[in-house]
Amino acid sequence: MKFTLCLALLVGIAVPAFAGNIKVRDADTIVVDGKPVRLQGVDAPELNTRSGKDARRWMVNYLAGKSVECQLTGERSYDRWIGVCYAEGIDIGGAAIAAGHALDCRRYSGGRYRHLETTAAKSRIRRAGYCR
Repeated sequence: MKFTLCLALLVGIAVPAFAGNIKVRDADTIVVDGKPVRLQGVDAPELNTRSGKDARRWMVNYLAGKSVECQLTGERSYDRWIGVCYAEGIDIGGAAIAAGHALDCRRYSGGRYRHLETTAAKSRIRRAGYCR
């Protein structure tokens, strides 16, 4: 039991949270205080598609004027940190999926967002190969 508690404390220390200025790359990557963050378990369309451009525009509007806090996993994907981010307490990835601009990537989310997927998004957005 002591080992589990110590491990939990270490994991808590290794998973930083931060908040700050936001820029949107696309619907599954935001930049917070200069740190790119890939939203864990969110599969958004690529920017070279109309759906991707619409999703980015939605994300820019959704985050406008909001404070954002991210909890990072400690993992990286290319130049991005992986994490779950919240806009004023609301999970940004979940909001994007519920709004029909992204899909759940069960491989990385554990299915956390599956219930939020819309029928229209499932028929319009192609899942990335790594999310199957």
